Amino acid sequence: FNIAFIPVRGGSKSIPFKNIEILSGKPLVYWTAKAANDANSIDKVVIATDSLEIENTVKTFRLPKVELYRRIAENATDVASTESVMLEYIEAAKLKRDDKIFLIQATSPLLKSKHIDEMYKKFLKDGTDSALSCVINKRFFWTKDGKAINYDYKNRPRRQDFIGSMMENGACYINSVANIIQDKYRLSGKISVYEMPEYTAIEIDEPDDFLLIEKLMEKHKDD
Repeated sequence: FNIAFIPVRGGSKSIPFKNIEILSGKPLVYWTAKAANDANSIDKVVIATDSLEIENTVKTFRLPKVELYRRIAENATDVASTESVMLEYIEAAKLKRDDKIFLIQATSPLLKSKHIDEMYKKFLKDGTDSALSCVINKRFFWTKDGKAINYDYKNRPRRQDFIGSMMENGACYINSVANIIQDKYRLSGKISVYEMPEYTAIEIDEPDDFLLIEKLMEKHKDD
């Protein structure tokens, strides 16, 4: 049984009620909920929140696979980890150990159902314990004390020749319930990496991100 788990808090330091702020005509959390709902690999979509306002907003989506879970207050603070909410839900819902949880973050609205299905297919093919989504980053990184991290500045590669690094884009993680209970983390053991398009690197953290992502959503709506 495959469960898409989308944790959304009412509180946000950067943008109050960020998860239901309007993006391209819909509340932010709608886009990942819709992607998960439409993915063939997902059996159920759980939106875990501490907010009645978010619950009422989600009820208007009319997405058949979506259901709500009211997370406890102590797992909805600024310092509470996402894993604490996952573990809370696993226990409350009495999930089976071989069930899979797809942790999806509402702040990654560029995630599409095809990405979820392709990622799951690769995860199964790779035969790994868990999986995460990444993008290729071809930036050159340095330490604060002036040491190059990922390239030789005396032999600076052209961008097209530079392999770059795989960077988490925060969109999706897959793991089994058994692993999450044992390791208390979203990733475990041998990890499969699914590459998403470079434009999906942007997550919504600040107000300006809404403007950038609206443009990207319009540009890539038919991808």
